Amino acid sequence: MATPSLPRILPCLDVTDIRFDSVVVVTDSINKLTDENLKCLEEPLRKYSKLDESCGKSVVLVHTENIPSNRLIFSPTGKLNRDYDDVRSFADAAVKGIKRAREAGSISPLLVRPIDDSFPKAGLVATLGALHDLYVPLEIREAVFEKRTKVESLGIWCNNEARLKAGIEISSAIELGRIICRDIGGSDPERMAAQRVEEYVLEVFKDKGINVNIISDASIFKKEYPLLAAVNRAADVVERHRGRIIFLEYVGDGSIEKTLFLVGKGITYDTGGADIKAGGIMAGMHRDKCGAAAVAGFFKILSILKPKGLRVVGGMAMVRNSVGEESYVADEIITSRAGVRIRVGNTDAEGRMVMADVLCKFKEMALEAINPELMTIATLTGHAIRAVGTNYSIIMDNGPAKLLQTAQTVQTVGDIYGDPFEISTIRREDYDFVAGKSEYEDVLQCNNQASSATPRGHQCPAAFLIRSSGLDKHGIDSDKPIPYSHLDIAGSSGPFPGIPTGAPLPALTAKYILKRLQ
Repeated sequence: MATPSLPRILPCLDVTDIRFDSVVVVTDSINKLTDENLKCLEEPLRKYSKLDESCGKSVVLVHTENIPSNRLIFSPTGKLNRDYDDVRSFADAAVKGIKRAREAGSISPLLVRPIDDSFPKAGLVATLGALHDLYVPLEIREAVFEKRTKVESLGIWCNNEARLKAGIEISSAIELGRIICRDIGGSDPERMAAQRVEEYVLEVFKDKGINVNIISDASIFKKEYPLLAAVNRAADVVERHRGRIIFLEYVGDGSIEKTLFLVGKGITYDTGGADIKAGGIMAGMHRDKCGAAAVAGFFKILSILKPKGLRVVGGMAMVRNSVGEESYVADEIITSRAGVRIRVGNTDAEGRMVMADVLCKFKEMALEAINPELMTIATLTGHAIRAVGTNYSIIMDNGPAKLLQTAQTVQTVGDIYGDPFEISTIRREDYDFVAGKSEYEDVLQCNNQASSATPRGHQCPAAFLIRSSGLDKHGIDSDKPIPYSHLDIAGSSGPFPGIPTGAPLPALTAKYILKRLQ
């Protein structure tokens, strides 16, 4: 395995440092280059702007004798003062600037972090943008040695040494988590079949303070995780495709103040099952494991930053939704771990099936845990993309989580760290939708239409997860309420073809980890 790693990151307080063969400036205006250390960049950019009207509108490369590298790249953010402008403009500009530097032949670019008081995390977000551009897919790192890195080093300039050190530490940790997420989520269905995800996770977390426990026995699936077992049936006949549940646990130093449980959807490939995806829409379904990939990435960040007073338990439900003589089919009635009778409506609604029983296990654990919160993370529905577009995660709270304002807090920090969320609400109609339609079943898994063609198509799966796991017994009317939030990252997980984004790791890091660092 090509071990996940970053390019060598070099802190810098002087843009004339000879270690760097290009300087990439990310800001909205040349007028922002007022710091004494940046004065040498202002003059050549002003001269160039008189020759080229695109300067300030698009990325430009300027030759200048003012810096040793002679290559100065200006990547403007565009306007930042309109109602709809946000911090992502800095990440976008950093991606374009670093890409232009690489195209110019740079192997050790220096990123000049922006200084913008209206966006307090602009520098960190720009750094994450630059690092995103430098990611090399796992298959390339393993198979094409000469392409294993895009640059030898990346310099980061900031006008404050303490802020620079903290920013590099945090952005490096988040990016290493995103690399794990991209490796698992973006790699092809054979390279990241469940067994190979197991091998990858064991290697990544070896001696890193993360406890790993893996279940692979189909008889245990059938007994303890019957909904997941049903989805796994067709894949189980092929040894290399057999499912896994990968449990991860982190326990921070000091007395535990918060326990976070994360369940990730890890469908290594989604054929649709017996309700097979037809008409060319199966392509890209190796990316249906980005929820579980995000869980693994979050644990990588935990292993680096080591927040105190926090316990985190993760469950990666790694299953291939295959089609064959052992396929589970619509109309089957399966009793969940919580004792709820589920009628299958559509085998292409497998993601909620593989998560429900793991969520139930975590519900049981939460009853004994300190200050628990539960989350499911999944590329679950096409409706999420139709509802909010391709750049946004969706978060939905149950009653106890709503009292904590979990969704609002995640949305707020997501906006600050360039990892935006939209908030949806689980309504009574969603519970009505999944209610059993006959005496045979308690809950209906899904209707017979695609989620994108179903009204409230991303909310009703959250209601299914609550009902099928028994979490409906722990709402605001219970004497043991348990906060639970469902995250649908179908849109935000990244383009296909393309590189996964690593969403929602920056937002979750900001909410649960950063405040617990010394």
